[in-house]
Amino acid sequence: MAAPRRKLIAGNWKMNGGLAANDALLRALVAGLAHDGCKVAVCVPAPYLAQVQALCAGTSLELGAQDVSQHDAGAFTGEVCAAMLKEFGVGYCLVGHSERRQYHGETDTLVAEKAKAALAHGITPIVCVGETLAEREAGRTEAVVKRQMAAVIHTNGHCISEIVVAYEPVWAIGTGKTATPEQAQQVHAILRAQLKAATEHSARISILYGGSMNAANASSLLGQADIDGGLVGGASLKAADFLQIIAAAR
Repeated sequence: MAAPRRKLIAGNWKMNGGLAANDALLRALVAGLAHDGCKVAVCVPAPYLAQVQALCAGTSLELGAQDVSQHDAGAFTGEVCAAMLKEFGVGYCLVGHSERRQYHGETDTLVAEKAKAALAHGITPIVCVGETLAEREAGRTEAVVKRQMAAVIHTNGHCISEIVVAYEPVWAIGTGKTATPEQAQQVHAILRAQLKAATEHSARISILYGGSMNAANASSLLGQADIDGGLVGGASLKAADFLQIIAAAR
């Protein structure tokens, strides 16, 4: 029988931060972290990778990026490749976040290629999938998340067991709305079954919940059978709230 997956709590700072604010936040997080708890990562804007790398050095806090190019190098102004991220000690990278899909037109195929680029450089992609409110109301939740996941499975083959998945219902991101624990568990179970059909090593794959997870609802969400952690937005910018979520995952 496979060992239980260790919980992962990943903070997504989005386009927030500043040198002084980052320093204060990270020092508070490091001071409050228990070394025997879950895995913790912070996915920060690219300009702050060096600063956060230095502040995380020697701690249990892991560094994550928010995006990666599907290309290895070349004439792609403004892009950041996986090899560059790796030089800063990046261990995780978000790919296919709903905001990238919505505002930057990222397709399922592109998201799959970005996951492949991260894996090629030893970075764990946190692959984000999720439905909009209109898709949920039309009864298409299962079809949408399985389609998004299928593209990543198809492109990455046997490496699929090295990814992390984050289910983030688009209608619950930054809106204050949250999927009920039962709604979230239902979709996590669908994804778990899809991954199990794709690889014999599916037990390694963590599936996180992202979508207004906060200090008040973290325990009930993390208590579900197939929820292996959280991708936390706004609450990850407040040390006390983020530490409370981390404590709920222990």
